[in-house]
Amino acid sequence: KGTDKAELLYYRYAWSEFNIGDYLLSQFHFKNYTRQFPNGLYVETSLYMNAYCYYLNSPHYKLDQTYTENALAELQNFIDQFPESHKLDTCNLLMDKLHEKLERKEFETIKQYMQLADWKAAIMASEQFYKSYPTSNRTEELMLYHLDAQFQLARNSVSSKMADRLQLVQDQYVKFVSLFPESSYLSRAESISKNALALKEKLIHYGF
Repeated sequence: KGTDKAELLYYRYAWSEFNIGDYLLSQFHFKNYTRQFPNGLYVETSLYMNAYCYYLNSPHYKLDQTYTENALAELQNFIDQFPESHKLDTCNLLMDKLHEKLERKEFETIKQYMQLADWKAAIMASEQFYKSYPTSNRTEELMLYHLDAQFQLARNSVSSKMADRLQLVQDQYVKFVSLFPESSYLSRAESISKNALALKEKLIHYGF
């Protein structure tokens, strides 16, 4: 039938754009195929390729991650639409790689805040990171940055705020040691804690 021929031609056209490396255009046509032929023979493959094109367009972690977010959404949409697909394992692998990219971007942003001495931003971003990536293998290192940021914020505070902020340093130190008692960063964490305690003693000495 004419509609069957048109469907096949359009599907092949989407593939032709993909095969020459135009992932933006092929993504558009694979997605459009699913709209034009919702009951077509190639809906599952086209919906997957739509998501995969987004994945291929996901840029380096230092750049804007809109395509990464879109790729995750499209891959999840494919999984929801075709929960029995043989592509599920591949989708999960791709999603893991995309999540890793977003995680690294957030982690490197926190390191940048530390370099800029923007202690409040580093603390807030660290707290958000723990929520977003509770099982991250970067948590140990991040908690050291968080501890240091808490201390730097405290030592640069006015006297009326310093005591409370120094207590937060100790709270963070206790949490770090309880989670990572064998950490290679332990000596650095202990040094920060000792400096915070020494500063707290000075406050008490001067009556704050």
